[in-house]
Amino acid sequence: MHDETIAIHGGYDPDGTRAVAVPIYQTVAHDFVDAAHAGSVFDLEVPGFHYNRINNPTNAVLEARLAALEHGTAALSVASGAAAVSYSVLNLAAAGSNLVSTPQLYGATYTYFAHVLPSFGVEVRFAADDRAESIAACIDQRTAGVFCESVGNPAGNVVDLQAVSEVAHDRGVPLIVDNTVPTPLLCKPVDHGADVVVHSLTKFVGGHGTTTGGALVDAGRFPWSEHPERFPMYNLAEPAFHGVRFATDFPEAPYAVRARSIALRNTGATLSPFNAFLVLQGLETLSVRLARHESNARAVAEWLAGDPRVAWVGYVGFPDHPSHELARRYLGGRAPSILTFGPKGGYEAAIRFFDGVELFKRLVNLGDAKSLVAHPASTTHRQLRPEDHARAGVTPDMIRLSVGLEHVEDLIADLDRALSR
Repeated sequence: MHDETIAIHGGYDPDGTRAVAVPIYQTVAHDFVDAAHAGSVFDLEVPGFHYNRINNPTNAVLEARLAALEHGTAALSVASGAAAVSYSVLNLAAAGSNLVSTPQLYGATYTYFAHVLPSFGVEVRFAADDRAESIAACIDQRTAGVFCESVGNPAGNVVDLQAVSEVAHDRGVPLIVDNTVPTPLLCKPVDHGADVVVHSLTKFVGGHGTTTGGALVDAGRFPWSEHPERFPMYNLAEPAFHGVRFATDFPEAPYAVRARSIALRNTGATLSPFNAFLVLQGLETLSVRLARHESNARAVAEWLAGDPRVAWVGYVGFPDHPSHELARRYLGGRAPSILTFGPKGGYEAAIRFFDGVELFKRLVNLGDAKSLVAHPASTTHRQLRPEDHARAGVTPDMIRLSVGLEHVEDLIADLDRALSR
């Protein structure tokens, strides 16, 4: 099936009620058939629903749908995008290992990498930029993985996923890609070598600013068993599950099974069934929403580029954008509706603009049906040092717009008023 059809029908086999909409299984637990069945489920010998912290039928439909859209073998839904990022690393790193990352990251991800993971004994090495050769220079024998965002937020850079996956695989480590901004409808990182795909479902997939959620997608093809010393958690017997060896006992989706069995089961960042239902509603209309997002964003970017009060515009749809050719390669020539610009006058002018909008909502979210505006230097990246701002692609005057679904003339009128102020 095509993406638009998968987003509506994928992963759902109606039960005896023949309900067309995916039901909300608002239950804490599920009844075992007998003691033998209970033991088999707990030992991971047979699949089954048993406790909502670990799995749920509503969530399972969402997971199957996302895995199909990302061309993965399995997925895990969690409570937020931040939880997905955290689990994506903790599912393969341990104290004494390191993670290599591009510097162009969402502010909370950068903070987690720079300050929280080191407290667990996991070093994070930020490459000088997002080029494959810069990433390769940071990988050593203790590297557990490489992390990047397919489209950086808010920098707007597009990573050369094929090149980065090749340098990671040549050195025996997997590539984790946060694909939140383009969504699987614009970019499929697995097709370009990614081993794990991360999503904040709060953004475009949910699409209406009502629900937090996150997901991990397992490509199902990284050879964990070929690297027993680097990844003992996949190759040694797991004491919590009677000697299960994830790499060999679950060859189609070892990463996803371990994330559910170890990370989610023991730390509990569970996506509620009701939130999974809301995300499914958003996913059904994602394709049509993205088309309107994109057309509005292009019109706004072109208007800003022609306004004398604007110093610069960062929009990957413009031929002069540094990532334009990579966008043609990895996004099919389409451009996400996230763009940045700087009003003339620097930081103070940016603050005055930010305070002056009326229709645009001053939020740190993105991908909403409503148009949103953020000033990263004073919000999402506020905790970063000036040198970290530069590495992340954030300038003092940067305004980030997430262009929504309103009439574009109303959006431009609001921008015009705010620039005048």
